[in-house]
Amino acid sequence: MSNVVVIGTQWGDEGKGKVVDVLAEKASVVARFQGGNNAGHTMVVDGESFISHLIPSGILHPDKLCLIGNGVVVDPAVLLQEITDLQERGVSVGPHNLLVSENAHLIMPYHKLLDHGREKLKGDKKLGTTGRGIGPCYEDKVTRRGIRFCDFIDPETFEAKLSLIVPEKNFYLRDFLKSETVDEQSILEEYLPYAETLRPHVANVSLVLSQALKAGDHILFEGAQGTHLDIDHGTYPFVTSSNTVAGNACCGAGIGPTQIHSVIGMVKAYTTRVGRGPFPTELHDDIGDRLQERGAEFGATTGRRRRCGWLDAVVVRNSARINSLTGIAITKLDVLSGLKTLKICTAYEYKGDRLPEFPSALRVLEACTPVYEELPGWSEDITAVKDESALPENARAYLRRLEELVETPIQIVSVGPGRHETIMLQDPFDSP
Repeated sequence: MSNVVVIGTQWGDEGKGKVVDVLAEKASVVARFQGGNNAGHTMVVDGESFISHLIPSGILHPDKLCLIGNGVVVDPAVLLQEITDLQERGVSVGPHNLLVSENAHLIMPYHKLLDHGREKLKGDKKLGTTGRGIGPCYEDKVTRRGIRFCDFIDPETFEAKLSLIVPEKNFYLRDFLKSETVDEQSILEEYLPYAETLRPHVANVSLVLSQALKAGDHILFEGAQGTHLDIDHGTYPFVTSSNTVAGNACCGAGIGPTQIHSVIGMVKAYTTRVGRGPFPTELHDDIGDRLQERGAEFGATTGRRRRCGWLDAVVVRNSARINSLTGIAITKLDVLSGLKTLKICTAYEYKGDRLPEFPSALRVLEACTPVYEELPGWSEDITAVKDESALPENARAYLRRLEELVETPIQIVSVGPGRHETIMLQDPFDSP
């Protein structure tokens, strides 16, 4: 038995979906442990692209059990639409291979109205949220006003909880945000049928995982977003509303920390960020545009253009420490092909001082300039490469330098979007 956590090391969009899809071949169970439908994981299989927002990326393997943990916030309409879309494309999805934690919280219509209303009120100072209601849902969870799936599938409990919270939400929406309000009866009419359809999928996910552990199954834990969007460790307040780090795999799925054996950090071969917030290595030139175009850097959830920049080793090194990374998976290395010179940020400069580590204060980070190390690029097309030794010498040197800077071994290298465009240096499930 070996259990692996996959997390993002940058600001999300590192290609977790593809790597989880690849690793799922060896796993029996794939569990998502945080976030909501504000994240999108893209998988390309036989030239066909699939994007999931809530359902774990392992769903494309018919013999895997996919779990949505208690740390995820779930919009039932989105989940049902994902199930339908996959079924229409020939993917088997049912209670036999997709279960949702009975302790997972529901995103309600008022959560989305609150999200949009707050962003509108902030004007130019808005955070750039996806508007999916993720933050307000986590807010209700923490203040003990949330609605869980075990409440949702009990009509009496669901209606009682809803009747308590709707007047409060409407007061805030109407009188503070000057927004439209919600109607309790309309919500019941919409959500009760969702509950009946999803009821067979609701389970004690923690218990399911415990049984899989006793059976000696390999379990793959899938995170969303990236470490620097973590509510505690990210570029606050330009962060998401959950803990995106590896430690939350335990809390968000319902297992103990001794059950985690490997933590794989996803690293894009350059750096991207969606929305607002500091980004020291961001490029506002032809190279930035080239990375954006060649990497097809648009958000899988929002479609927003991603900001692009050179690889920031300070960011990745920070993630390696916070997550106790045992290995790294490099993605989109092929996008760098054709660049004569590459740069890696090895430190920051702030008011004449050298900062080797990532600062927490937003004011400091915004004033930092990157300290770069230059490396020669390569011109060869690497998308058909199946073995590390066949990579161009300069590509191998780029990878080795990253390993040195982050002090973490590279285990996986992705050279294209397809499932088989992957070089496996060491299978995380075989790690000691």
